[in-house]
Amino acid sequence: MAAKRVRLAQRRKAAGLSQEKLAERLGVERSTVVRWERAETEPQPWVRPKLAAVLKVSADELQSLLGDVTVIQVAPSERMNYMLEHPWSADLVAVAYLHERVRQLDERYDKVPSTALLGPAGQVHGQVKFLRENAANPRVRRALFEVEAESATFMGQLVWDVSQRRDHEAPIGYLDEAVHAARQVGDACTEAYATLRKSFVALYGEKHPTRGAAFAAAAAEVADQISPSLTGLALLHVAEGHAMSGDLKACEEALKKAEAQFDRVDEDDVAAEYYTVNEFNRLAGSCYLFLGLSARAEPVLRTTVRALGAKQKSQAIALGNLTLSLIRQRKLDEAAVSLHRTIDTVELTRGGGGLNLAFAAGRELREWRHEPWVQDINDRLLALMAAI
Repeated sequence: MAAKRVRLAQRRKAAGLSQEKLAERLGVERSTVVRWERAETEPQPWVRPKLAAVLKVSADELQSLLGDVTVIQVAPSERMNYMLEHPWSADLVAVAYLHERVRQLDERYDKVPSTALLGPAGQVHGQVKFLRENAANPRVRRALFEVEAESATFMGQLVWDVSQRRDHEAPIGYLDEAVHAARQVGDACTEAYATLRKSFVALYGEKHPTRGAAFAAAAAEVADQISPSLTGLALLHVAEGHAMSGDLKACEEALKKAEAQFDRVDEDDVAAEYYTVNEFNRLAGSCYLFLGLSARAEPVLRTTVRALGAKQKSQAIALGNLTLSLIRQRKLDEAAVSLHRTIDTVELTRGGGGLNLAFAAGRELREWRHEPWVQDINDRLLALMAAI
């Protein structure tokens, strides 16, 4: 496992210094500077004030540069095994390795079934907690809390997905753990996102719109000062909770507030990728569907389906909702095509949201259950159930 302090090296270069020149200015060997930048060692306390002065940064900025370790080779190594056998010796390189593993697994979420990710993600999460509970270095413990907040959130997502959104207790347990870890380090973004995922469990699993809207509102409140994108996404789920309760006025007020967040988004927004026009349309379409406005939901959902090709699990949910809107308008030929597409996507991803909507659409076709095309769909749904 190899790592670098990329920003530290960049700062040195910005100051117009080679490794040799920096070493000369500090009265240390060049190899010492090399080890700092490879994240193998840290500067001794006595040299840090002089290092900060030479690099023209504050003490806090230097601390940030030293704490920013990037893994450039993530294959397991003897060093990581040693850390797990001697957890009190855990360092920032181990933290960076674990953080990179969480990121890699998360990137695969929309491409592979959650069942394939649950084992590896659970192993990484366990390693993060184990090292955090035993690490001797306070800075390392703090960094591990940051990774734990992310890995616990991801575990909550995976466990709920693998249970086909039937197990609510275990996901909430992981999400509560994520909220606790995030609060230990003041990570408002991860706290807000974990709280928002609790709203998903309430809305789609427990079918409790009031509780779901309350969690989403709490997430929006936490996110308000740090991420317009995450605030907007949370407000969309507030709107969905109101839609599930049949409150059109409250739903549309929340949708307007969510839409207004687009104007606040900038390039520094850490959650910008989560809040796009596609997500707005997907949730707005879902809201209109819950409110019984199928004709209004259909064009929004069609646009969303076309735009979500790269996010297959989200696309399956949009397809499932589109199918329901078509069935309720009695556009049966189009509904059949849409439902087959939903099943195609769910067969690849096994996403719980898309799967539940596919079966919900199948149930709404009972009126036409003797039609050959409906029997074909039911055969596919039965085969899908058998494969789970």
